[in-house]
Amino acid sequence: MTLIASWNVNSIKARLPNVLDWVKKKKPDILLMQELKCVEEAFPALEFGDLGYNCAVVGQKTYNGVAILSKSPLEVAERALPGDDADGHARYVEAVTATKAGTLRVASIYLPNGNPIGTDGARSEKFAYKLAWLERLRLHFKALLKLEEPTILGGDYNVIPEPVDAHDPKAWTGDALFQPESRQAFRRLLHLGYTDAFRALHAEPGAYTFWDYQGGAWPRDHGIRIDHLLLSPQAADLLAESGIDREPRAKEKASDHTPVWCRLEKAK
Repeated sequence: MTLIASWNVNSIKARLPNVLDWVKKKKPDILLMQELKCVEEAFPALEFGDLGYNCAVVGQKTYNGVAILSKSPLEVAERALPGDDADGHARYVEAVTATKAGTLRVASIYLPNGNPIGTDGARSEKFAYKLAWLERLRLHFKALLKLEEPTILGGDYNVIPEPVDAHDPKAWTGDALFQPESRQAFRRLLHLGYTDAFRALHAEPGAYTFWDYQGGAWPRDHGIRIDHLLLSPQAADLLAESGIDREPRAKEKASDHTPVWCRLEKAK
């Protein structure tokens, strides 16, 4: 089987011991990381290389940043989300790599947060950017389907898809992560033909990938599910397992996110 995981590490410099420990234990074939908060030159490629990983990194000083780690060489296809050459945010990297389940196209995605959303019906610049980014993502996802390849598009989507994906949905009604427009845009991605790997195999409530540092959210399990692995039909056909690994969130100096993962099994 092939293990693919996605994790918003919330600063690779601050979380490196935790991330290295997790990688050594779980040995993912592919790890998609977001919110690196460093430029490419500062990314710890040597440390991951010592563990047998190839790296594709798009960095940005103190903000954003995405990476793909793979046990096989990576052929980078995109270093930015198409559709806006003026967008300098490091939020998207896409590559092709070989795995036991066959050749996969994978992307690490860090979607804009979008807060604050604005007042009196007027969208803020940040919320408008989020929605525009989601539309660019939809168009690119649609184009990728034409390749008819096993594709996994994973990352921090900064969208709570449904009320079941939040401990207290009412607490998020004024947040960009749970606005009707954000949720509708996420559904449009799924309606193209992509599968939410976690929800395909798990219908239960109480499954979260993010717990805020404030208000005792983690010990009280007041979380939300905003990190997702979306699979093309060809990848969904190979889906064997999926889950959320809560263990890293309990560690000292933990990221406020925890890994989401899936396993693919080669077609017989």
